[in-house]
Amino acid sequence: MSRVFEIGKQFRNEGIDMTHNPEFTTCEFYWAYADYHDSMDMTEDMLSKMVFAIHGTYKIPYHPNGKQDKENVIEIDFSPPFKRIPMMKGLAEELKMEMPANDKLDTEESRIFFDKLCKDKGVDCANPRTTSRLIDKLVGHYLESKCKDPCFIIDTPTIMSPLAKWHRSEKGLSERFELFCNYHELINAYTELNDPKIQLSSF
Repeated sequence: MSRVFEIGKQFRNEGIDMTHNPEFTTCEFYWAYADYHDSMDMTEDMLSKMVFAIHGTYKIPYHPNGKQDKENVIEIDFSPPFKRIPMMKGLAEELKMEMPANDKLDTEESRIFFDKLCKDKGVDCANPRTTSRLIDKLVGHYLESKCKDPCFIIDTPTIMSPLAKWHRSEKGLSERFELFCNYHELINAYTELNDPKIQLSSF
């Protein structure tokens, strides 16, 4: 079968906070011969059309404190196309500084760079202060915080995405995206890693 999907309950033995619940419902699917561009296009098309079919408009009000609170209303715009932000380029633009080369992100020099950057910018990161965790905290502070309307953050470093396929043209990155909306992650997907030797070495 070229396409399979499952909608079901998940439970992951992970931490819980204001934005992460270890018990949730997902739709997971595999689509033969498709890549992350196809997944993004399908996601964008499905969500925008679903919102328009329900509301008759792409722009909808969100009431974070309930509809009784008339003062705090956030308008979320699902108009396609959704913005796409390459992760490391986006960080470089927001911080107005050059990042380490993508194919050098696994070095100790890069870890020291991001450790110092987080300290200088006042971005908290608990131990262990690995490069992956440091970049993730910076992305949360500088990129995810801009994603009120649906937005794809794409091209995640390989060191943060061990099961995603390597990027076809940018060494050190992977073909992965996360969709954010109202500053929260909704979707995490990637081009499937289909080289068994590399997949085995990822564990």
